[in-house]
Amino acid sequence: MKAYTYIDHNHFEMREKPEPKLQKETDAIVRVTLSSICTSDLHIKHGSVPRAVKGITLGHELVGVVEAVGSAVKTVKPGDRVAVSVETFCGECWFCRHGWVNNCTDEHGGWALGCRIDGAQSEKVLVPFADSGLEIIPENVSDREALFTGDILATGYWGAKISEITEEDTVFIIGAGPTAICTMECVKLLNPKRIIVSEPDAFRREFVKKHYGYVDVVTPEEALDYVRTHSDHGGADRVIECAGLPATFRMAWQAARPNAIITIIALYDEAMELPLPDMYGKNLTWKAGGVDGCDSKAILKLLSEKKIDTTPLITHTYHLADIEEAYELFENRRDNVIKVAIEP
Repeated sequence: MKAYTYIDHNHFEMREKPEPKLQKETDAIVRVTLSSICTSDLHIKHGSVPRAVKGITLGHELVGVVEAVGSAVKTVKPGDRVAVSVETFCGECWFCRHGWVNNCTDEHGGWALGCRIDGAQSEKVLVPFADSGLEIIPENVSDREALFTGDILATGYWGAKISEITEEDTVFIIGAGPTAICTMECVKLLNPKRIIVSEPDAFRREFVKKHYGYVDVVTPEEALDYVRTHSDHGGADRVIECAGLPATFRMAWQAARPNAIITIIALYDEAMELPLPDMYGKNLTWKAGGVDGCDSKAILKLLSEKKIDTTPLITHTYHLADIEEAYELFENRRDNVIKVAIEP
C-alpha cells in the first residue's frame, strides 16, 4: 500500500509498504477514509520532534472504518466508522487512570501514531489499544465533521478545560490557525464574558470573523492595548497561546492580568526565554504540555449536537497520491489554506 514516509530531516517521500496486520489482542486495523496534514508533521520535518522515528508513515489526524480487531477489543467491531485519537494509551497505568494519557507508560503510550509508529497518511493503519483510542462516529456526523476530533479538536478541548475558564473571564487566544480555531470553539462552550483573538494574517482574521463571529479579532500590533482596554482587570484573565513563536510567547504574559492563567498548547521549534524579573509580582500560573487526548467521546457528542463546527477549516482536499503537493501548499500557506483533507 502507499504510505507517505519520514526518511530524514526535510525529506519525506511516498513509499510502498505492506498492509498492517494485528500484532496484539488489543489492536485494530483501520482503513483510512479521510486524513489530514498537521503542523506537527512539519515539526517532524524540521527536526523539532526528536522522538520521531525515521521510516515511519506520517500522519495522526484521521477517520476511517474498522477492518479487523484483536480478540480483546470490546468497544468497536469491523465495519464501524471511527475517529482515531492522536494518542494511544493503555487506560490502565497510573497516568491513564488520572486522565493524563499523554504520559501513558506503555511503550506505545502518548503520541505514537505518525511519530513513533506508522500513521495515517496511508491506506490503512494499525491502532494499538483500540478500546481507548477509537470512538464510533455518530450517524449524523460526517467524516469531514469528525476529522479533527482526535487531534486539534482534542487539543482545543483540553486547552480550554485546563484553563479553568469562568463566565466572568476575558479569554485571549493567540493565533487563528487550525488549533486556535478549534480552541475558540471549545472555549465558547464555557460561556466566558468575551473572547479576543490575535492574528497577523489578514485572510485568517476575515475567515474567523466570517465563520466564528462571536470573537473579537485584532492584529498583534493592536492586541495588548485592546486586551487591556477590553478586560475588567487590566489584562486577560485567561491566555491560551496557540501560535508557537517567541513574539507570541512574550505576548502571552504581557497580555495577562496579575494572577491570570496562561495555557501554552503551541509546539515550539526552539527554546523560549522566561524573563522572570520582568513579570515578577504578576503571580502568573503557567500550564503547558502535550494534549491529553481522551475526550473524543465528548467531542463527538458536541459535533452530533451541532454545538461546534470545524468543517470551514477544510479549505483544500487532495488525494493521497498528490500528498506532496498538499504538503507544499500547507507548509507555505499558499492559496489561503487553513487545513487540507487527504482522501485515499
